[in-house]
Amino acid sequence: MNRPRDLLVDLALMIGAFVVATLVAQVAGAANLGTALSFGMIAFALAAVYVMLKR
Repeated sequence: MNRPRDLLVDLALMIGAFVVATLVAQVAGAANLGTALSFGMIAFALAAVYVMLKR
């Protein structure tokens, strides 16, 4: 078991989900950056749930 590496992979997955969802929402025509960031937060939460259930 390589715990620190697993932690970094999980963190990268959550942050990546946030960034990708925010960028997709912005490109898709979100009304403003706040709206796009809201979609990013939703994606982050879903990724966090995935990480918690995976273990």
